[in-house]
Amino acid sequence: MTDALLVGDRTPLWKKPGVEMKPQFFPDQLETWHGLTLATEGHAVGILFPEIAPGAAPALTTAVRGVTDADFFGAATEDRDPDVFGLLPVEISTKALAGHLGRLPHQGLALNHDPVASNAVLLDAAGIVL
Repeated sequence: MTDALLVGDRTPLWKKPGVEMKPQFFPDQLETWHGLTLATEGHAVGILFPEIAPGAAPALTTAVRGVTDADFFGAATEDRDPDVFGLLPVEISTKALAGHLGRLPHQGLALNHDPVASNAVLLDAAGIVL
């Protein structure tokens, strides 16, 4: 998968029938592999809620859902390396942040394994015209 990403190949790769391989980046790799400068801050103006539906055509959906605890990563969901030295920070409540994010505009999406078609829907949802 790493070799494919480095040459710009976005064709889905499968590790067994029905299970697509996912890249797992460390922050420094986004910069060294893809030339992406890391941000130190940002401003959320909306939230996209994608669902992968392999047999469906990519489209905006009317699915309504709010921000939940499952939308946040933390020490409990970190799975790259076990915290054998106890260095990960103590979990903090995401309730206040979820409340703020829940007031932002949001849009549901159905995506599939066709990167070109799914990309077109993502661009539409973000209001980006190429």
